[in-house]
Amino acid sequence: MYKQAVGFWDGPRHIALRVRYQLVGGLLFAIGIPLILRMLFVPEVLSNANHQITVTAAIVAHLAGYLLYRRLGTYPGFASAGAILPTFALTYGTVFVIIFFFRFDYSRFQAAGSFILSTVWYFGWSFLVSKLKPTRLAVVPAGDISQVTSIGDVTWRVLTSPNQPPERIQGVVADLRADISAPWERFIADCALSGIPVYHVKQIVESLTGRVAIDHLSENTLGSLNPNQAYLAIKHAIDSVSAAIALVLLLPFLLVVALLIKMDSPGPALFCQERRGYQGKVFTIYKFRTMRVAQDHQKDDRERAVTADSDQRITRLGRFLRRTRIDELPQLLNILRGEMSWVGPRPEALPLSRWYEEKLPFYRYRHIVRPGITGWAQVNQGHVSAVEDVRQKLHYDFYYVKNFSPWMDIIVYIKTVAIIINGFGAK
Repeated sequence: MYKQAVGFWDGPRHIALRVRYQLVGGLLFAIGIPLILRMLFVPEVLSNANHQITVTAAIVAHLAGYLLYRRLGTYPGFASAGAILPTFALTYGTVFVIIFFFRFDYSRFQAAGSFILSTVWYFGWSFLVSKLKPTRLAVVPAGDISQVTSIGDVTWRVLTSPNQPPERIQGVVADLRADISAPWERFIADCALSGIPVYHVKQIVESLTGRVAIDHLSENTLGSLNPNQAYLAIKHAIDSVSAAIALVLLLPFLLVVALLIKMDSPGPALFCQERRGYQGKVFTIYKFRTMRVAQDHQKDDRERAVTADSDQRITRLGRFLRRTRIDELPQLLNILRGEMSWVGPRPEALPLSRWYEEKLPFYRYRHIVRPGITGWAQVNQGHVSAVEDVRQKLHYDFYYVKNFSPWMDIIVYIKTVAIIINGFGAK
């Protein structure tokens, strides 16, 4: 039996990677430094009720940010330095909005300093982890292993002998559906008994890429992809209430945008289109119009539904609205009507949906949850139209359905904010 390979990371050289040191160090750095600096000028600051409230709130926000970041970090593409700022902005913003709402006095210096230093600490920690603990996985040379070894950001070590001791790795990957020889089966069993994680190829591909591929139905495929029905109902209620509030608050802004669209080019301010939605039902989606009304009638419905790169039909204002995703805001009406959600697979135009259903197996399965204004595929892939790209998009949609949860939605919200800033995937 092999020695526990994970223990390699428990040496003194990697003490900084232990959870308790990450968290305690973060609290001392982010909360302690602003507090000490403040005490240099106002020694009696600790007896000040306002500062006590601020320090307590900052500790709560820091703990919430750390726990949220660790919880969401189990999803692919999230545990990166780019996710730290929006995660802590969410927790600090939530805590101090509550304080502001209840009209508690607080120290702006302590609040801002703690937030900034929290992000600095975990940026540094993320960099340290990437240097001291790169992902290393061993691969058993049997079956279809090419799909894993081609994935980047991982050091793959294809084993050559079942007698080869697995050293300095975080797990072993094997195609458990392949015809594995007896020596390699004993090797896998010894790894598992030694505490070394053993992953099936399909499991590790899903974890690293955020996609679920369905090539055929097995006896438990649909069961594993059925969304949580309780959360489906809770999410629908939250969507409806939040959309109603957002619509009231944003109404003046929406009216201004509609007026600017009318001034920019002739035609209606809203664009209406039939799309395939929840449970395969057809509904009318509302968006701000970003294209000229005139269309090329020589094209069929499917061709007109596709937005090409640098599409000449897009207006000057429309390009800005698309890049910032402001054109999607009228879909608040669709959420209120129960046809859409904030987060979910994007609904396709009816001609495109019919075409994809003919070309792609199981395409209709994405309609098992409500479509969204933003979604897992959009934040990872952007806008696509080619069949092969849509196939990849479908794999992202299946991953979202399989991992349907509040945590998944929070990740999409955070990544959507980053995308609005950098304009990723807009056409």
